[in-house]
Amino acid sequence: IRIFDYAQNPQAASDAPRWCVLQHLDVALEPGFDSEVLDELSKRGHQLHVGKKEAFYGGAQLIYKLDDGYFAASDSRRDGQAVGF
Repeated sequence: IRIFDYAQNPQAASDAPRWCVLQHLDVALEPGFDSEVLDELSKRGHQLHVGKKEAFYGGAQLIYKLDDGYFAASDSRRDGQAVGF
């Protein structure tokens, strides 16, 4: 969504704050979301857990094909790298 709807490059999309739906209306969020987003989720009845364990979230290594080459990105929260041969 961040790449195609918001024109972010793969590294920016991978580095952006993540969220995860838990049980019921609980939502785990990494720090970094705008306060307006958090307020709106709370108004809609969600129980927010900001800054919870990274185990809730996946990681990413991306290789994105461009017209003139490739763009590789790797999740800065994890060990790893994006490599193409």
